[in-house]
Amino acid sequence: MALTPSTMLPLGTLAPDFQLPDVVSGEKVSLSSFASKKALLVIFLSRHCPFVQHIKSELAKLGKDYRDRNLGIVAISANDPNTHPDDAPESLKVFAQELDLSYPLLFDETQETAKNFFAACTPDFFLFDASRKLVYRGQLDDSRPNNGISVTGGDLRAAIEDVLSDRPITWEQKPSIGCNIKWKPGNEPVYYKSPAVTA
Repeated sequence: MALTPSTMLPLGTLAPDFQLPDVVSGEKVSLSSFASKKALLVIFLSRHCPFVQHIKSELAKLGKDYRDRNLGIVAISANDPNTHPDDAPESLKVFAQELDLSYPLLFDETQETAKNFFAACTPDFFLFDASRKLVYRGQLDDSRPNNGISVTGGDLRAAIEDVLSDRPITWEQKPSIGCNIKWKPGNEPVYYKSPAVTA
């Protein structure tokens, strides 16, 4: 299983706009859907990826813990369902319902939204402030499948607390690591680096 790191999009980058369907409700969700929130967390994920499976309970817990806070959360899956059917909308709907996600899970059929975010792996996290400028793009925490470290969400949660409290994030941001996004043939972005082995 090859590891693909986040592209570490430059801090200060403005959040790209998007309009994608929620796999559960079918309703379109866009950047403006979160206009009332002080901060916005965008998570790229997939159902089949072992790195996402490893942290899925924490992904659900994040939504519940911050449901009454001034944070918008949205998850996006951009994998090609032709090669990875677990990441088709119908399967993602089951995944969201199994986790009882309290935030929308969107399907990026064209993969253009993933490209606009320079998303590279699953999971990949992007945290934006009130001006929708990127303030954190890094790992959830130090836990990885089979490394014996407990999943806490410590790094991401610290970043969220800082942005909600108007504190600058001054500590080192470590890139998220996971499976590469499964691009449709011929649709690979310029920043894509093919791994030797895919998960």
